[in-house]
Amino acid sequence: MKVIRSVQDIQKPLHNPVMTIGNFDGVHRGHKVLFRRVVDWAKKLGGQSVVMTFDPHPLQVLAPSRGPDFITSHGKKLELIEAEGIDVTIVIPFSTDFAQISAHDFVKDLLVDRIGIKGIVVGYDYRFGRNREGDIRLLRDLGGRYGFQVEMVSGIELEGTLVSSTAIRQLIRDGDIREAERLLGRPYEIVGRVVKGRERGRLLGFPTANVDIQKQVPPKPGVYAVEVDIDGETYMGAANFGWNPTFGDPTPSLEVHVLDFDGNLYGKEIAVRFIERIRDERRFSGPEALVAQIHQDVETVRSILTARKPLALAASG
Repeated sequence: MKVIRSVQDIQKPLHNPVMTIGNFDGVHRGHKVLFRRVVDWAKKLGGQSVVMTFDPHPLQVLAPSRGPDFITSHGKKLELIEAEGIDVTIVIPFSTDFAQISAHDFVKDLLVDRIGIKGIVVGYDYRFGRNREGDIRLLRDLGGRYGFQVEMVSGIELEGTLVSSTAIRQLIRDGDIREAERLLGRPYEIVGRVVKGRERGRLLGFPTANVDIQKQVPPKPGVYAVEVDIDGETYMGAANFGWNPTFGDPTPSLEVHVLDFDGNLYGKEIAVRFIERIRDERRFSGPEALVAQIHQDVETVRSILTARKPLALAASG
């Protein structure tokens, strides 16, 4: 997949491009319906399938206090888009200047004159242009004027649940990891760098990796069975997200005990996939009671993840 990071890099129109436009946070099962339609339509035209997305997210620029926590990092989003067979992704470096482009000029100057759009697939609630002034009716009018077709895809429902990034974020915050996985089409994953922590786990006999989650959606505080990707290998893990009430930490943290791993993780970027929520955080009477519970949690994690297929575990040899 070709990634274009500036519209100025598009020196001539693309070849019969069919595109879709959006933030696509999470690249969930609803997004994938749009991508499949774009790919199929582009093939019929003998053209290129194109996704346009934004970095930073528009709300990070226009309303930083309301900017969302993300389901996927920008880099992971591009990986997932590529996996759907898209030929070209255009990443718009969103800015206040870009936000001032009118709906008409966005279509005429960018989509038509620069990209050479032949078809566009959008969701039912698509808005575009300055102050979100453009809607699907205007898009269709402009398509008739400038020679491209518009297809609208209705909201995607799974057993009565509308698939949306907003809904998935809420499920993660509520600790409903299994339902989030169902709407995403894969487990929720946090990718982050291992940073220095308080090192209590090592003293208790269960060393943990303290993962910097940046602006990714924090799960509901509690203990989770997770899969951990380290240097291309996958391990079982027991993760705790929260305030560690036994010790009264002032800020929440994501700490992961990687089973059957003995190495230095400081500074490494690891991926943590949340498979099942085991229990709430609890305050224990002291370290001994906490260690006993951790032993039990680790056995629960082994049972859950051993039964899960497929799971290519590095530790299994």
